[in-house]
Amino acid sequence: MLGFIGGTGFYRLVGQGWQSRQVTTRWGDVMVQVGRHEGQELVFLPRHGAGHQTPPQGINYRANIAALQALGVTAVVASNAVGTLSPDIPPGSLCLLTDFIDATWGRAGTFFEQDVVHLDSTTPYCPRLRASLTACAAAQRIALLPCATYVCTNGPRFETPAEIRMYRAWGADLVGMTNVPEVVLAREAELCYATVAIATNNAAGLAGYALTHTEVEEIMATRVPDLATLCLAWAAGGPTADCACRHALDESRRRRQDAAFGIPR
Repeated sequence: MLGFIGGTGFYRLVGQGWQSRQVTTRWGDVMVQVGRHEGQELVFLPRHGAGHQTPPQGINYRANIAALQALGVTAVVASNAVGTLSPDIPPGSLCLLTDFIDATWGRAGTFFEQDVVHLDSTTPYCPRLRASLTACAAAQRIALLPCATYVCTNGPRFETPAEIRMYRAWGADLVGMTNVPEVVLAREAELCYATVAIATNNAAGLAGYALTHTEVEEIMATRVPDLATLCLAWAAGGPTADCACRHALDESRRRRQDAAFGIPR
């Protein structure tokens, strides 16, 4: 089963037989939409909930990822509306994330609060899934930039110009409020996960005017059709092959097994 997490402005996909379903997890209940496209079972999860009522710092990221895992989802494409810090990624661009910087605080960022799991984050976004999305974008003649580093801030306010200057010095290309800890939790759940970011505005101090959520929604509305086309083209290809993402916890499992049998490492 394939999953989609919709961010700001991306609240539905076309398909057949979409039905709402409540999924109960250890971390809370989650409402999703379950349907089909080209014979493939799909799950669509609006990150901010129905009606976009949940702010970034209030999203139950653990429940969302756990719900997708419980439904049997193996690969997830997420969308994120972002501000751009790079002249190479102008507003309106679609771009794949390849790395992230975590500037959030106070968020529940792991499923393993009572265990020692040191998750490798060398490649946080699935390379195979990114390659598949790149090929689908080319086939659909959709411009998709191949790589960007994303910095996640806590929100809900937009960043200050001084903060943006700092993030640029850190090497960030894009800024948003919701991709972390979602990307980390997806890897802990051993899901293939990729993010298509939509640059909706120049970041604070670069735009030359005050930022508004209305501007974000307006730009998203112009790019959501291409984003949906890309997602459905990818979904039509069917389940993805096994990859390293689905073995992200193998080392931790081996360590726990060795510890249980008294095998030193």
